Amino acid sequence: MDKRSLILEAATELLEASPNGDVATRSVAEKAGVQQPVIYRLFGDKDHLLAAVVDHGLATYIAAKRAAEPTDDPVADLRRGWDQHTQFAVEHPHLYRLIAAPGPACVPAAIGEMHTRLRTTLERVAQAGRLAIEPDKAAEIVISANSGVALALLTRPDVHPGTDLSARVRDIVLAGVLTPEPAAGTPSAPMTTAQAATTLSALLRSASPRSFTPAEQGLLAEWLTRLTQDGTTPCPPRHTVAPVGAPK
Repeated sequence: MDKRSLILEAATELLEASPNGDVATRSVAEKAGVQQPVIYRLFGDKDHLLAAVVDHGLATYIAAKRAAEPTDDPVADLRRGWDQHTQFAVEHPHLYRLIAAPGPACVPAAIGEMHTRLRTTLERVAQAGRLAIEPDKAAEIVISANSGVALALLTRPDVHPGTDLSARVRDIVLAGVLTPEPAAGTPSAPMTTAQAATTLSALLRSASPRSFTPAEQGLLAEWLTRLTQDGTTPCPPRHTVAPVGAPK
């Protein structure tokens, strides 16, 4: 094992065992069997070392997500992703605090990949017609809520034992960003203009119409973006649209 790997392993073990979530570079150097200046030569400073520790600690978590095949139900995948996020936080509290709370001045690369994967899942939800708002806005809401409840579980485990709170917050948050799922045997609620625009935008991003020029595609995307920001007026049924020239 090279020196960099030894240092990361040592720092991760010390972080997990720490009573307060802090590690000293001197302790890391001693445990890794290297001189302290080696840490600064390889990582630059403590902030960059901690960012590398986060990436190292997230490696297994991210690898599992890469290996997981998306199912035919993107909403179920979204719920499962929320629960996995919470479970990771509970199992690695000090590491998670470095990820979600203010800490290292540099952002670990793995955090960007986590956000990208969430955004990809939300795009699939939108293509299925189940997303009520734009994927980017939905991603901000889901990330903020999931991170917030995970930190609440870590900060007050005596008040919030287990992950029941996370499940309740998950259901409330997803109810706010998803369209209602119609019950079996009942008609679905009318889709709003904003919801229809969100779905169409996602479908066009997945397969751009060949008959449109790039300029036309850009203009259509702009129009749909404006529609997603409109009110919640339901789309009128087709039969309510009078033909041209029909008496009013």
